Amino acid sequence: MLATRVFSLVGKRAISTSVCVRAHESVVKSEDFTLPAYVDRRDYPLPDVAHVKHLSASQKALKEKEKASWSSLSMDEKVELYRIKFKESFAEMNRRSNEWKTVVGTAMFFFGITALIIMWEKRYVYGPLPQTFDKEWVAMQTKRMLDMKVNPIQGLASKWDYEKNEWKKRGQEEGAVTPDGGRDVCLWNRACCTSPLLLTWSSSE
Repeated sequence: MLATRVFSLVGKRAISTSVCVRAHESVVKSEDFTLPAYVDRRDYPLPDVAHVKHLSASQKALKEKEKASWSSLSMDEKVELYRIKFKESFAEMNRRSNEWKTVVGTAMFFFGITALIIMWEKRYVYGPLPQTFDKEWVAMQTKRMLDMKVNPIQGLASKWDYEKNEWKKRGQEEGAVTPDGGRDVCLWNRACCTSPLLLTWSSSE
């Protein structure tokens, strides 16, 4: 009983091994990247290997003819020898391509799609702006910050004249007068300086 089981396992192992060997016979051998590779580069004009690795019969005969005097070679044969060694010439490598048109066109396409998505979102997805963006709300918020004297040393409150209820003139903190007559200063938000609501509050107090 035990011997039968052992022979059965050995037979299955042998069959599976033979199947694997037959299956791997048709597998293409992977490229060995540890060996030198051919590449066309202007800063490296002489590659380590030739462009054509496996020569045909005519190419082998031409390589043998190359060993003799080059005066016996025709122009076509010289060009073919060059193509065996190199894929592209310097003129071909320096030749301008139209690839930039594809890049620019693709970029413009995605820019257009993005613009359409943003327009669609602004119309159908986004709601109206919050009321905190209104000029009246900004003016009330600024007035509240001035009443609380926020940043009285160098911040917003330091730019407000609490005696005259108006924005200090330029250079007023240093006791100087600017040549332009001293226009109102609001470094925090220009909209709050010109808001009618805030100007009404400052004139009424």
